[in-house]
Amino acid sequence: MRGSATDPNAADGPRRSRRTAVAVASTALLLPLIGAAPSDGADSAAQPSSATRLQSAFASAAADYHVPRSVLLGVSYLQSRWDEHNGAASAGGGYGPMHLTDARTAIAEAPHHGEGTEDARGDDSRPALLPEVKVPENAQLPARLKTLPRAAKLTGLPAERLRSDPAANVAGGAALLAAAQKELGRPLSDDPAAWYGAVARFSGADDRATAAAYADDVYDVIGDGERRTTDAGQRVTLAAEPDLAPDTAQLRGAGLRAASPSGTECPASVGCEWVPAPYEEFGDGDYGNHDLGDRPDSSSIDYIVIHDTEGSWETTLKLVQDPTYVSWNYTLRSTDGHIAQHVKNKDVAWHAGNWFVNSKSIGLEHEGFLTSPDAWYTEAMYRSSARLVKYLSRKYGIPLDRQHILGHDNVQAPTASGIPGMHTDPGPYWDWQHYFTLLGRPFHRTAGPGGGLVTVAPDYASNQPLYTGCTAAGEPCPAHGSSEVRLHTQPDESAPLIKDIGLRPGGGDSTIDVNDVGSRVSTGQRYAVAERAGDWTAIWYLGQKAWFENPRKHPTAVDAAGLVVTPRDGLTEVPVYGRAYPEKEAYPAGVPVQSVSPLPYKLLAGQRYAAGDRMPGEYFYAPTFDTSVHRVVTGKDMYYEIQFGHRVAYVRAADVRLVPSTS
Repeated sequence: MRGSATDPNAADGPRRSRRTAVAVASTALLLPLIGAAPSDGADSAAQPSSATRLQSAFASAAADYHVPRSVLLGVSYLQSRWDEHNGAASAGGGYGPMHLTDARTAIAEAPHHGEGTEDARGDDSRPALLPEVKVPENAQLPARLKTLPRAAKLTGLPAERLRSDPAANVAGGAALLAAAQKELGRPLSDDPAAWYGAVARFSGADDRATAAAYADDVYDVIGDGERRTTDAGQRVTLAAEPDLAPDTAQLRGAGLRAASPSGTECPASVGCEWVPAPYEEFGDGDYGNHDLGDRPDSSSIDYIVIHDTEGSWETTLKLVQDPTYVSWNYTLRSTDGHIAQHVKNKDVAWHAGNWFVNSKSIGLEHEGFLTSPDAWYTEAMYRSSARLVKYLSRKYGIPLDRQHILGHDNVQAPTASGIPGMHTDPGPYWDWQHYFTLLGRPFHRTAGPGGGLVTVAPDYASNQPLYTGCTAAGEPCPAHGSSEVRLHTQPDESAPLIKDIGLRPGGGDSTIDVNDVGSRVSTGQRYAVAERAGDWTAIWYLGQKAWFENPRKHPTAVDAAGLVVTPRDGLTEVPVYGRAYPEKEAYPAGVPVQSVSPLPYKLLAGQRYAAGDRMPGEYFYAPTFDTSVHRVVTGKDMYYEIQFGHRVAYVRAADVRLVPSTS
């Protein structure tokens, strides 16, 4: 992570960071599997073609366990999009296309990286604290994290085989679905509409709203149909059934508790609960772990910041309820997309490492690990998160683009000294293109070659730049799809990487470490074109001309047009800021003036940068538990947000001209 607010181990780190059915297998469930999963020594000549083996596994498991094939395919799609992830565990401890969970093996051994050293509050009016946190014992983990051992009992197959063999994994999922259907007292019908309750139970959710949201998503997938080639090169197809109407009334008898969304700010289409972060005093002058506010009346909400937790769901919820830790607004669970809200959106959570951004943003933590590329996020969580973001976007007027929907790694440090310690989650393995497709805003070409801007948009699966440092410094990370593209000083793959003088004040070289964002751009970000040379495109980046490979047949960025900023006439360089604070004359008596200190970067004459919002300088003064002294200070000086490097930054409007990118 260098990423998340929830790492408890980083020195000087930030202050943040079912009911189960009886697992009794009937003979009818056990015997069919012996023919369903290929044996270790199976004759390859008798197996399906290599590219359709997984499709055949779904057909065999569906027939052997009497589960409708479309239901099995739909559930698997929502779990993994049919990907195998080479046998690696997901962020929720799940394995294989069916995301069968085994927390003992996966979560307890998952790496925890927390190299970020900034105070997540991002304001020096109060010192940062860090509590001591213990990982929960395996016995404390819920049943939703132990579905693989149960599938092993139902099928008679070793757990290791269910983890590593996709066909066995699919059969294990089919066995679980069939068991859930029987436990609900329903026949193993060949009608997909009759399996709604079993699908809801399969989610592992213990509340009705989350289970319903999960089942609805599965049936949406079945209704729309899907077709894709998986990460293992498997071609899988689910034919559309647009007229399918599931029996949603089954949910009432599924043994799930009623939802308790009281006090939450969530769309009705997700499962959401209120797990409040504490606002309370402790010690001398200390309080936690957020600030009370009156947004959007006192201050607009302009950003949504995407984080990963770098810890399990259970650990993350414990941290956010600790008054000595920090906070964020929502946490999303990987296994089923369930959401917990912790801080009201009118209040200011401490999550981004930049007080200006905190005061104008909402933070979403996603259960996951930055440096574990195969600790994948489930489709259920991506979809739940997208629904929440669309809801927040409509409610607060937040545009759905990458200058408003930020990764934590896109948040700039407030001052120069904080740049090296800023976090880097959710990192290069978060699938921004898929996420924005779910938001209804996929990235695509919006202009011709003369548009003056490009939108970064590599093909996630085939874009696999080499990273190091996932397990140890300098050690290569596993090959994996990525949302990010690397930048060079010349149109040549062997040319040095772009340097970030803020990240390395001594002038050190950028690296390919997974946490080094000094020479990378991310899917959806827009940059002004500086030059083109054959299959290479140069953009303006951190005050430099930065090149990336962008072949016409397989582009990593597409043409766009919009507004850009450039230094106004007569200026050779313009200061760049990490926060948009008011001029000193704007501060009333009793509120200390905050320095408007520039970062070490410069916006030079002749350079252009994609422009975001135009906004007045603003500072939320909130140093005490007593809210009577809190003030929102708004200045007359105006700023533009710009896409300056991997992170966004700010320039004074008086220093620049705003012009069309085509001019």
